[in-house]
Amino acid sequence: MKPSQLRPDEYPAYQKTYLDTVDEIELVEELEISLHRFIRFVREIPMDKFDYRYAPGKWTIKEIIQHIIDTERVFGYRALAFARNDKTPLPGFEENDYADEAGGNARHLNSLLTELSEVRQSNITLFKSFSDEMLMRVGNANGMPSSVRSLGFAIIGHQNHHQNVYRERYLG
Repeated sequence: MKPSQLRPDEYPAYQKTYLDTVDEIELVEELEISLHRFIRFVREIPMDKFDYRYAPGKWTIKEIIQHIIDTERVFGYRALAFARNDKTPLPGFEENDYADEAGGNARHLNSLLTELSEVRQSNITLFKSFSDEMLMRVGNANGMPSSVRSLGFAIIGHQNHHQNVYRERYLG
């Protein structure tokens, strides 16, 4: 399945911005490719930029990597719950509170990239295990519908979104 196959009723409206950044490639393949593309991109960023903030109160590049990891974990859990046909409405999460508590800026870059790779590999295995029927299931997170497959594409699109922010505001 490809992102163009998603229906607007399968994902929250705010995720359209993320989904529009995803290439027309099969979900699992793009989960793999996008991880490698992101790591290669991050490794080319000058070391003096990792603690840089383009404005007061904005996250550093390392804090954004931590945010990507946390968000992927949340989206992965949502996908698992919905694939297993759990009808329990899931809560949202406050990304700024997570960032304040995560300590991403104090971590070494290699540690962050290793964790991102491990989380992504786990999610790749998870998405490979889903049947077509499971991928189509829709649950409720933060008061909005999300299909299992849309969450997979949202993982990729969220990462792409932040990679674009890096280019525009941190490296431009």
